[in-house]
Amino acid sequence: MIVRAIAKVRPEPGVEIINVEEPIVGPGQVKIRLEAASVCGTDLHIYSWDSWAASRIQPPRIIGHEFCGTVVEVGEGVTDRKVGDFVASESHIVCGHCRQCLSGQAHVCINTKILGIDVDGGFAPYAVVPSQNARLTPRSVPPEIAAFQDALGNGVHTALAGPVKDQVILITGMGPIGLFAASICRAAGASKVIATEISPYRIGLAEQVGVDAVLSPVDGDLASRIEKLAPGGVDATLEMSGHPSSLDLAVKVTRPGGRISLLGVYKDSPQTLDVNSLIFKGIELQGIVGRNLWKTWDQMGELLASGKLNLLPVITHRMHYTDFHKAMELMKAGEAGKVVFTYE
Repeated sequence: MIVRAIAKVRPEPGVEIINVEEPIVGPGQVKIRLEAASVCGTDLHIYSWDSWAASRIQPPRIIGHEFCGTVVEVGEGVTDRKVGDFVASESHIVCGHCRQCLSGQAHVCINTKILGIDVDGGFAPYAVVPSQNARLTPRSVPPEIAAFQDALGNGVHTALAGPVKDQVILITGMGPIGLFAASICRAAGASKVIATEISPYRIGLAEQVGVDAVLSPVDGDLASRIEKLAPGGVDATLEMSGHPSSLDLAVKVTRPGGRISLLGVYKDSPQTLDVNSLIFKGIELQGIVGRNLWKTWDQMGELLASGKLNLLPVITHRMHYTDFHKAMELMKAGEAGKVVFTYE
């Protein structure tokens, strides 16, 4: 059967809607009929065809790595999934046999392949993935939320990489994952959640998810204002912005013995950091990538089941997946939180 898919077909900006054959399930794989998907910042990089995308994507490639749906077919050897299961995508396909995978660090598997980047993804009515990448999800989780568990897992991994209960947490950057992290910290018992954000649109979203104080750099010195909210410094800084100024701020305002967890990705990788302050303050500096497989998925499942996460304000737009261009323009303009696709 011929279906329509969103694909990068040429090494240049933009994507196209193309006709493709419905994918064939192979050994160890499952076929998913999609019910919802969501747009990630990575998709915007691919759409814009920046230097990262040009160095990584080999067209033609069906894009999209955040989605959910029903298993309609299982491949040879699959025993852990069955037809009718409701599942969500884990975008990192890991090898299972490298040193990292064998030592419980599959999130940094050296042979990782990513859905929608290295192999075809989910912006199509059907997707084929390894069975372990189709994560079982209760039907009590609405498809519009189940679809973005991959991104939500980034927030879970970052927030829960250290203590949260009764802690004062600073989150720099209120993009979708920063917004998720704020809700996660609130659900996990943080005593106060402070955020920084420059976009008025995103400041409004942060207030909706329950951030205690949202500070904008345009209103003056952030460090002094954070000190008033958290005398002696915050317990943890979750850096989600990918902006160099947030690194300097994190070192200044994180208390001695606190932690800085870095998830934001920087346009220019080499950055200046006050290393001596890090050392003498005894700050734990963490690089966060993906989800801690499969611990993060278990933690995320517990949080979703608790009913404490306030995620709906982050979903600002819902549209058919063939309206991909509209979604990209909204994201480029900074006028969207999470855009969710439907597949009616």
